[in-house]
Amino acid sequence: MTSAELNVNARLYKLPNQPTVVVCVDGCEPDYLAQAVATGHMPWLKRTLALGSGLTADCVVPSFTNPNNLSIVTGVPPSVHGICGNYLFDTTTGTEVMMNDPKWLRAPTLLAALADAGKSVAVITAKDKLRALLGHNMKGICFSAEKADQVNMAQNGIENVLALTGLPLPGVYSADLSEFVFAAGVKIMQSVKPDVMYLSTTDYVQHKHGPGTAGANAFYRMMDGYLCQLEALGCVIALTADHGMNAKVALDGTPDVIYLQDWFDNWLGKSVARVILPITDPYVVHHGALGSFATVYLPDGTDIDAVCKRLAALKGMEVVLARDQAAERFELPADRIGDLVAVSERFTVIGTSAARHDLSALEVPLRSHGGISEQRVPLILNRSMPGLDHTRRFRNFDAFDLALNYAQ
Repeated sequence: MTSAELNVNARLYKLPNQPTVVVCVDGCEPDYLAQAVATGHMPWLKRTLALGSGLTADCVVPSFTNPNNLSIVTGVPPSVHGICGNYLFDTTTGTEVMMNDPKWLRAPTLLAALADAGKSVAVITAKDKLRALLGHNMKGICFSAEKADQVNMAQNGIENVLALTGLPLPGVYSADLSEFVFAAGVKIMQSVKPDVMYLSTTDYVQHKHGPGTAGANAFYRMMDGYLCQLEALGCVIALTADHGMNAKVALDGTPDVIYLQDWFDNWLGKSVARVILPITDPYVVHHGALGSFATVYLPDGTDIDAVCKRLAALKGMEVVLARDQAAERFELPADRIGDLVAVSERFTVIGTSAARHDLSALEVPLRSHGGISEQRVPLILNRSMPGLDHTRRFRNFDAFDLALNYAQ
């Protein structure tokens, strides 16, 4: 390692010599980009795919927001950084909790290491739930669009963000929340000129609009315009996603749900098993806390293999694994995932009990994520990358590796 390199979580990174922006587009199934490019909504991306590098990669399973954003900024899977969902069962306290607190993080971030190395760093996330994790131990700018009206120099490294962008505070359930991220990113790159910037959006649009629809194309047209502005400012840009997105409905358009807590209660007795849905977060209006990944805690002495076999036979279930198998296959911390992991098929989601999920706020047929079926994501750079081994398995958490080690 030289003085121009950093070693973070056993990966080497060169320090940037050009402003570098890594963008995580929440819920960006690759087909969103393909449809928007094909219909003329993303001229910057069309040019970038021709002159730069267009790859597809695998995200982390569970394909949820927190584990994947933290993988992107640490460069490693959840087995190393510890964030294995948005939500977990804390076995030490016997309570179900959000994984927003940095106390759950087991590895340092590259963002903090870059700041410690003297590089100026800016992080802008749509929802505030990620801010503390992404900005853990990081000197620099770090704030959320959701709480842009509360930004101050002491806590966030910047102030007067609303005035800077000229935009009003966006609603949390709106495309405006993501646009604020991009607009603030451009303004900060113009004014502060950070060496490294991380932008993370929300998947409100992707939960409501499928690829190629008017709502989706409008979102990606907006995004394309801001990325064009960042490129004009001389930025190396790496674009990826935390997960994909799929319709999760039966033939009649109603949510196709396996209510797993009800299933266990009917079989083993009420509350014998505890089903945890790691998709759970404070923003459940657009998905009703229904995703394609669940973990289950069972009493001591339970025949886990027998339970897995019976559950795997359930219609709509893709794979069911005991703890150690799941930890190995999906690179997860074994002490945080329960006795077994259940992953449902592409069009199916997993709930707890029917009575605990309020789906009345769903305005359109359910779209969600969390499973293997949402693992493929884009990985695009606005530079060619000579010397890159294209036969390797790319992950979304290779974004900083490619941006710093190959695209500079």
